[in-house]
Amino acid sequence: METKYNIVKKAIMSKILDGTFQPNQKISSESELMKTFNVSRHTIRLAIGELVSQGWLYREQGAGTFCADRTAKEGSNNGRNSKNIAILTTYISDYIFPSIIRGAESYLSEHDYHVTLFSTNNDHENEKRFLERIIAQQYDGVIVEPTKSAFANPNINYYLNLERMNIPYIMINAYYDELEPIHIVMDDDRGGYIQTEHLIKQGHQNIVGFFKTDDIQGSKRMKGYIKAHRSHHLAINPKNIISYNTLEKNQKPMKELNELLKQTNDDRPTGIVCYNDEIAINLLDVLREKDLQIPDDISIVGYDDSFLAKVSEVKLTTIEHPQSKMGEKAAKMMLEMIKGTNGHQKKSDEVGSVIFEPKLIIRNSTKEYKG
Repeated sequence: METKYNIVKKAIMSKILDGTFQPNQKISSESELMKTFNVSRHTIRLAIGELVSQGWLYREQGAGTFCADRTAKEGSNNGRNSKNIAILTTYISDYIFPSIIRGAESYLSEHDYHVTLFSTNNDHENEKRFLERIIAQQYDGVIVEPTKSAFANPNINYYLNLERMNIPYIMINAYYDELEPIHIVMDDDRGGYIQTEHLIKQGHQNIVGFFKTDDIQGSKRMKGYIKAHRSHHLAINPKNIISYNTLEKNQKPMKELNELLKQTNDDRPTGIVCYNDEIAINLLDVLREKDLQIPDDISIVGYDDSFLAKVSEVKLTTIEHPQSKMGEKAAKMMLEMIKGTNGHQKKSDEVGSVIFEPKLIIRNSTKEYKG
């Protein structure tokens, strides 16, 4: 069980790392902290004493306890002379993420930067924990894949504190809109449009779409799906839009497809648009169980052109993702930002965001529908 003084200590550190307590700002008094945490004065003094000895706080006789300016104490270049870059991603070993990371890591290693990988597992609490470590250790820069980017982020203050400390960051795959950060993304709206239009042009009218909507990519791909229908004057059956979140991805899409396939032949979908290749492969298992042939009975389109698109016996029609190119581009831009000398805003002016255009890769999971 965690000690009370350690809980207090971690809470004060979090306020320092998210910028609530600024350098040389007086923190709450011992009495205020006692009330906040419902602990004894002894516990508060233990916590503060450790933070003082570790250089996070300092005391002034008769004035109180203050937040230390650690960047000033560390010396030139904000104390960052070890050439460390953090890559904060939702996942490390799954799906397309190894390729993205490899592209960034290879380029950074060539330029003598050490890379540390952090995986949030698409969880905001993990993101907070790793951002605190990144700020505490004062990395030279951070390449970030946002966590649950479709939602308001509770960790925005940490990114603002990175800016205050002149630690540049770049967001890849998605970005937190409220921050307007430098970002490298795909045009996912357009990608969802191209997926759907491909099936519409093949004669499909009853098209179901599966979209993971706790990440902004899924919301944008859904938007493209809807746009394509409107552009071709096709009505959308509301039941044909299936949304799910990260925790539901291994159950809900398959369950929903099972239900849709119970309909009569006239009402059964003839085409499927998928948030990514991973979901497409999972849905193929459901179609096999129903003895449906791909693409003779039903067509399916993936997204990302991952290795999964090619390893199955059904080679997926899919949208190409830059993967390693995206990682390498992020690394190049990061080093350009680090070379800047006038703070985060100046670096943002000098380095612009990048949007990759989607491209459809046609394989044998789709074919013309003749009704």
